[in-house]
This record gives sequence, structure tokens and C-alpha cells, in this order.
Amino acid sequence: MKLVAIGEAMIELSIDGDVADIGVAGDTLNSSIYLKRAAPNIQIDYATRLGVEPFSAKIREFIAQQGIGTEAIESCPDGTPGIYAITTDTTGERSFTYWRDNAAARSVFLGLNGPDFSVLEGYDIIYLSGISLAILPELTRTALLVWLAEYSAKGGRVVYDSNYRPRLWEKKEIAQAINQTMWALCDIALPSIDDEQALTGESAKAVVARFLAMGKIGALKRGAAGPLCLVTGTTGNYAPASCVVDTTAAGDSFNGAYLAAILGGLNQEVALQAGHNLASLVVGYKGAILPA
Repeated sequence: MKLVAIGEAMIELSIDGDVADIGVAGDTLNSSIYLKRAAPNIQIDYATRLGVEPFSAKIREFIAQQGIGTEAIESCPDGTPGIYAITTDTTGERSFTYWRDNAAARSVFLGLNGPDFSVLEGYDIIYLSGISLAILPELTRTALLVWLAEYSAKGGRVVYDSNYRPRLWEKKEIAQAINQTMWALCDIALPSIDDEQALTGESAKAVVARFLAMGKIGALKRGAAGPLCLVTGTTGNYAPASCVVDTTAAGDSFNGAYLAAILGGLNQEVALQAGHNLASLVVGYKGAILPA
């Protein structure tokens, strides 16, 4: 089984007072790392674009160290990666400051003659998020949606998490339209209740009803309340995290553990519990990636 994740790998600054720990993270990259740790036999590659300067080299090295393939990473001689800083309040809720407007990842798949997605060919599964799409220029984004539809029609599987970040989108209406397309196209849906409510203005009950009507494999992430199974419409008794230090990558880690279980042939109950358990651990640690 071969999976490729599309997204933006960034330099992460985790702020603690006047000190910052330097790491590497990004929503789909975080999920890929946790998926690889839980399912080491799956080949997982990462598709993005980086520069050739020291920070880009650090990102490439980090990705390779996590067992993630770097063959799908494109190079841009004058490009640089995005950077973001995390600050957290006393409850562990995080705030982000980004420097990513000119990141090389925004030009991923863009060749001399327009969008080129040949690097994605040959994979059984493609994993992407709303962030993966939001950072792309309209031309590339539109072409990618067409390509994904053709890929799906040929039997490829698509996994999608909306991961709605308002500042990355030109307009909310564009984000709404893109997400509607992706929810219809994907095979495995991994939405979050807060993202969906922020994007659509629906009540929690309406969000649940909408996703259950889609008939998708997947889970609706609901924070401390635990996930809701999109296959059965049921939820379990999920223990809250014992310690919340930083909620960064809670949803990303859930996705990784859930996918590892599903792709490994385990049932929904086991997959949901695995996702919740890992997310509960991750929020007790500062930064996106737990030490291996």
C-alpha cells in the first residue's frame, strides 16, 4: 500500500516564555508521521515544495528521519519554507502567528507549462486537507480538484480533513464550495465539529446529520467529547485527556491513528478509540510531534 500526503511542512517555533523550541510540523505532515509510527509497513511519502537553504534542508532531513519518503518533494532554488509560532494559554489552547505568504509550498505542482500532478501518480491513497488546498493559487487548486476526481474514478482512494483556517482562504464562500466538492469526492472523511460550524454556521446537530447522510467512512472529531462514527452514527465513552498542555495536532494525531487502524483492517470502534487515545497523549505535550 502506498500513500502520499499533500501539504505544507513548516518550521515550528514553540514559545515558552522568552525561549522557543525549533521543530518541524504541518497538519498533513503531522498526521503522516503518526500514521507511519502506527503502521510502519505502509509506504508514506510527502508531497510539497521546499527551497534549498538550511531551513528547507532541516525539514527534508526531519521528514526522512520519521520514515516518510521525500521523493515527492519538489525543489525551488529561490524558495523558503513557511514559519509559525505557537503560544498557549493556561488551559493549553493555542494561538498561532504565521509567516507563510511567500512559502515555496504555495507553488507546489506548478510547472513551466502549468499545473503538473505527475508526482502523485502510482499511489493507492492520497491524503490532503483544507490547508493543502487553501495555500494553492486558484489555477493549481482547480486543476488539482479535476485531477483528484479522475484519480478517484480510476479507483484511487482520497482521505480529506477540512481543517478550516479562515485567513488562508480568499473568501469563506470559496472555502465552502471547495469543501463541498471534497466531501463528495473523498472516500474517508475526517471533519472536526468546530471547523464545520465555523465554516457553515450550522448547529452541531445539523453538522452531524449532514455527514451521516453522506454515507462516508470516517469520524467526526468533537474534541473532549470524543469522536462520532460516520458509519454507524454512534459514539462511545471516551475518557478526557488527563493533562492538557498544548492542543496543537490533536486532530492531526487522531487522523493518523484512526487511519492506521482502518487501513490495517480493524473495525471502527478500535479505530476511533486509537485516534482518541493518541490525541489525548499529544495534547499533554508541547508542540505537534511527540518524541518517538
